[in-house]
Amino acid sequence: VQLQASGGGLVQPGGSLRLSCAASGSIFIISDMGWYRQAPGKQRELVAHILSGAGTTYAESVKGRFTISRDNDKNTVHLQMNSLKPEDTAVYYCKITAYNRISWSDYWGQGTLVTVSS
Repeated sequence: VQLQASGGGLVQPGGSLRLSCAASGSIFIISDMGWYRQAPGKQRELVAHILSGAGTTYAESVKGRFTISRDNDKNTVHLQMNSLKPEDTAVYYCKITAYNRISWSDYWGQGTLVTVSS
């Protein structure tokens, strides 16, 4: 199973970015999907999480600004980020929990850098 994340970049404060993460390979079922981030010198933290039934969870710091969504037909998860702040600067990682007909496992994407700066 491979995850390919895209959409990161440099944006000014108040701007928007949309991250996407596509899963491919030996996937039979995907349960939950999520985005995490790791800023320099900090631990990786959960940003947003979406269940197979579309229930969502957000970090307090991004509520009202970020929206997570998924396309089950394309095994893809998106993160729409609006009103970005400098403190949102981090490497963003996608993660899925998937069943490959043998076992359930967690899979991580390679990370995409988001820089919010004027």
